[in-house]
Amino acid sequence: MEDKKLICRDCGAEFVFSVGEQEFYKEKGFENEPVRCPECRRSRKMQKNNRDR
Repeated sequence: MEDKKLICRDCGAEFVFSVGEQEFYKEKGFENEPVRCPECRRSRKMQKNNRDR
């Protein structure tokens, strides 16, 4: 396995999906690679948490 460069669905920035992250995803049983960069994931999570309140 090696690091993969992916493009964020939201902002279009390139980000690295590291070997460690890939192993974590595999361990958790996730079948799809992330489609958002870490910054967009954080932003989306914060928006979702604010809506749920």
